[in-house]
Amino acid sequence: MKAEHSLTDLCAAFAVKRSGYHTWVQAAASERERTDAALRVQIRTVHTQHRQRYGAPRIQAELAAQGQRHGCKRIARLMRVEGLRGLCARRFVPQTTQSDHDQPIAPNRLATQPVPTGANQIWVTDLTYVWTAEGWLYVAVLLDLWSRCVVGWATGETLHARLATQALQMALQHRQPPVGLLHHSDRGVQYASAEYRARLTAAGLTPSMSRAGNPYDNAAMESFNATYKRECVGLAAARGGYGTRAEAANDFFDYVEKYYNRVRRHSALGFKSPVDFEHQTN
Repeated sequence: MKAEHSLTDLCAAFAVKRSGYHTWVQAAASERERTDAALRVQIRTVHTQHRQRYGAPRIQAELAAQGQRHGCKRIARLMRVEGLRGLCARRFVPQTTQSDHDQPIAPNRLATQPVPTGANQIWVTDLTYVWTAEGWLYVAVLLDLWSRCVVGWATGETLHARLATQALQMALQHRQPPVGLLHHSDRGVQYASAEYRARLTAAGLTPSMSRAGNPYDNAAMESFNATYKRECVGLAAARGGYGTRAEAANDFFDYVEKYYNRVRRHSALGFKSPVDFEHQTN
């Protein structure tokens, strides 16, 4: 407005003295304004460190871990001022599994199992896939249901049963679970194959499978796949996508082993990472 009207006219129009206007202009920022400005810098820093994955709740938890207590609504307000937002979760759209095979099907023992109270009581597993310029990369993952920690994984060019077995072997080697651990999967042929069932039996694991066409029976695993696609594959797509399967496999390794298990704060774990949750609870 100063470009269109003189300061004298504006002060007269709003019944403000020129001296009062100059005092207002020269007044120091309030304490709230100064702390907001500092907090905005910290919010931007955390948001950048986590590659724009974090929204207000996780940023609040990250700052709290640094000894700073700020309300989630305040952080959300300042994020809007900064034009920042976290990667939003998409609506869960279940994908059913092709289970048209003649291999044995285990009952859904997970449905009647008590909620796990510690690590290596229940593992859940699933297969997913990622597009690259060379074709599909298939990913097999095992998750500890209690801590949401990825305990085993494998990547490959095909959906052969060996891919799922390799992920299981990694989990068995690293975790050395007790006999009787419940292993839950869908009804895919990879998990029903003689090779996979023999490995479960040898390790003393109890098989469990979801009901036909019901991915909600394995909701935690479906949730992990959605998170991985959003926070890892989605960011790669924004950069132009994966050129090779090796590039996608390396990105999965970095995401799971360097970020998801050890750094990413999980809302179901009181905003702790899976590794921190296991260490602090045990």
